[in-house]
Amino acid sequence: MLSIFGSNLSWYIGEFSASQSTPSAPVALSGVEVYVDNWPAPLLYVSPTQINFLVPSGESPGSISVHVVREGASGPFVSLTLVNGAPALFGGGSGFAIATHADGTLLTDASPGQPGEIVVVYATGLGPTDPNPEAGEIPQTAAPLQWLGSLSVSLNGAALPSDLIMYAGATPGCVGLYQLNIQLPQDVAADPVIQVSMGTQSSSGSLKIAVQ
Repeated sequence: MLSIFGSNLSWYIGEFSASQSTPSAPVALSGVEVYVDNWPAPLLYVSPTQINFLVPSGESPGSISVHVVREGASGPFVSLTLVNGAPALFGGGSGFAIATHADGTLLTDASPGQPGEIVVVYATGLGPTDPNPEAGEIPQTAAPLQWLGSLSVSLNGAALPSDLIMYAGATPGCVGLYQLNIQLPQDVAADPVIQVSMGTQSSSGSLKIAVQ
């Protein structure tokens, strides 16, 4: 999941929702298209100043070109480097990552995670899964990461043992979204900083998860 920022990207605001009963995200939204190596990319949101889109799942690591087309008018071509995985977490405000209890309720100061509990942390940029969806396809079942062996999760700089990572892969029913089901260690500190890495790529070390 990537974002483009600029001006005159769209004349309108458009947003895709999986609740629209469609098997995949659209490649055209409010008159806007994004091309990655001249292949249409699935779109999640468009506005005059921002576009959120998905890198097509069939792309290979290396240099790629991206450009926007608005009602037939093409913007400049921009070159990007694509890697197998570039993790990023979603901030929920106040410096906390978006994470939930097993029942789907958010981890908050008022409802924190507890030592030994299994919690779910949401992410993007974790690379291909098995099976790997078609471009923009909404996965309907669990699909673990193909590069699971290069994944690590740390709390306050200490890597979690691999047996505490219960699942890492696609989130069923959500396009472009991944989840990490992790068991909190018994000695976990309050509100630890969480960081996710794949190979040499790591998420920002600025987000915490609500734990007591």
